This record gives sequence, structure tokens and C-alpha cells, in this order.
Amino acid sequence: MVRLHVKKGDESQFLYDTNVEANVDNVIHDIAMIYNGRLKISRICYEIEELAKHGTMLPPEIMGLTDEQVEELKLKDEWADKCSPMGGWTFHKDKIGRRNGRQPNEKMQEVLKKTIEEARAMTSKKLVQQEKLVTQKTVQEALDILRGAVTIVYPMGLPPHDVIRKEFENTEDLTGTQASLEVIDVQLAQLWFSGKELLPGRKMKDFVGNNEKTKIIVKLQKRGSGKPAREPLMSEDERKELMLCAYRRQEQLKVGVLNSKKRMSHFHCFHYRLEVGVNSS
Repeated sequence: MVRLHVKKGDESQFLYDTNVEANVDNVIHDIAMIYNGRLKISRICYEIEELAKHGTMLPPEIMGLTDEQVEELKLKDEWADKCSPMGGWTFHKDKIGRRNGRQPNEKMQEVLKKTIEEARAMTSKKLVQQEKLVTQKTVQEALDILRGAVTIVYPMGLPPHDVIRKEFENTEDLTGTQASLEVIDVQLAQLWFSGKELLPGRKMKDFVGNNEKTKIIVKLQKRGSGKPAREPLMSEDERKELMLCAYRRQEQLKVGVLNSKKRMSHFHCFHYRLEVGVNSS
């Protein structure tokens, strides 16, 4: 298998296995889907953390209003009672006015928190260092356990306007958000290796050769972003190791010079004593 170390800019994302006969189109599509899937998991985990603190999202017409404004306009969250958490709730006001403040009990909070940790670990960038892959199956499994945890805590479901529900249903609208800038349209995705674009319509062997036991670093980006910076000749760890070796060598040379000076000093002292002895006699 050919192992691809996928990066976005200078930051490692995940490891991906393919083979020299694979079509570049399929590889790009798969990698872009995994990349976007990991972003989705990150967004959902953040929102579930907010869900565990402040309950479900308020309807759009109430969101951001003060209690006085809601009362004055005679607005009501019709979904609050329909979508209550299992085991009851306590009020924990959301200061930014996105969620209704109905925090699940501690046991249900723990269910959500543990699942978030598990999903993040399954798709973590740290898996690159552990030589572990992230696949579309991995991403789907992480999404499934997150959906399962939310269903346990909210058996009646979430309101249709809650962003978590929209993420699970793939109806989220990221327009105007920072997240929209991070997502890569699969049709516009590019992979670069060693300063060259992996061109659609070709096979992986056209760029990496016929050796299946190859590991390379590829850069993922949007079409039109220009040629990405090439990888440095040595990694950061290799650079640190080189600097450490140079420092050790420098310290050894210092010790050598110091010992040499001490030997010369002893020699001069001994020579001086001899001269004094000869003159006194």
C-alpha cells in the first residue's frame, strides 16, 4: 500500500492508504470527504458541549433577544417542552442567547462528554504520530456514536432548527461562517506532491512510481489557491535533533579546550618549579 501523509498547509491532518493503480480522482475525492467529515465532527462536538451546558437551541425569532424583549413580543419557545432531556434539567442561562438554558442532569452530561472525547480521539490529528489511519468509515462511526449519545439524552429528538440536528441531517448552512472557509468543495479539491499537482485522470503510479511500499506527504487545498509551499528538507524533529547534536559537540569542544588549558597550566607550573629549583641550587 502507498501511504499518504495528508497535510493542509503545514499542519498534519491524517494518514490515508491507497495503491499505485488507484485513480487520482478517487483518491482526491476520498481524502476531501474525510477532511470535510473531520471538520463536521469538530463542529458537532463543539455544539454538543454547548448542548450539555445550556440545552437545545432557541428558535431563530427568539435567539439573541433579552428576556424582556421576548416577553414584550409575546414569543415562546414551542420546542422547549417537546425536546426535554432525559432525567430532567436545571436552568443554566446561555449568556449569548443561543440556547434555552435547560441543562441536562449530570449523568446525561457525562454521556455527552464521554462520547465527545471518543469521537475526537477517533479522528484526532495525533493519530498521524501513532501511524493510525482515518478513513470514511472512521468518520461515519464517529458521527454515529455522537448521534447515538444525543438520542440517549434527547429521546424525543432535537428541534428542527438546532444546528446539531441540521449537521446530522446534512442540511447545515455554513454561509458567512469561518467554518465555510475551511470546508473544501470535493469538485475543487487538489492534491500536491513534491511541488507537482496530482492530476485527475491519471493513476497514482504516474506520480509516485510502482513501489507499493511508499510513504509520501501530500498537500490538500482548493483549486485556485496556487502552488503550496514545498516540504522542508528536514522535519522539525530532525532539525531539533541536528541542533541538539551541534550543541553537544560544541560543549564537548569547550570541555576539550578547558582540559587543554589545564594541562598547559600544569606544564608551566612544573617547568617554573624546575627553573626555581635549578637557580636556587
